[in-house]
Amino acid sequence: MEDITKFETRDDGLYIGGKKVLAGWESFTGWFWFGVEIDHTQDSDLGAGRVIKDDKIWFGFVQGLDEEWGYFSQGEIEALAPSTWKIKDVDLPHAGRRNQRQYVPRVKS
Repeated sequence: MEDITKFETRDDGLYIGGKKVLAGWESFTGWFWFGVEIDHTQDSDLGAGRVIKDDKIWFGFVQGLDEEWGYFSQGEIEALAPSTWKIKDVDLPHAGRRNQRQYVPRVKS
């Protein structure tokens, strides 16, 4: 059974849980959004008269307070700029918070 949260860098890009990441965004708060498919487009109302025409609604993996698969609005993320930004294609294979073993030194008593 494949780990649905496993990050893997392959020759053709980043994969999460075996799904190819097509686009990603990052924020100063340490959140990451990884889109694996565009589900649909819509006109999104952000309030205060701000409407994003043909906003892309992605299905993908989000690393926020928790890590989860779900849907998110590209327009809503980009409306938070400059606190959020699109991850460059060249940087995408190395983006995100990766589960890594941490070195814990032995304590001598």
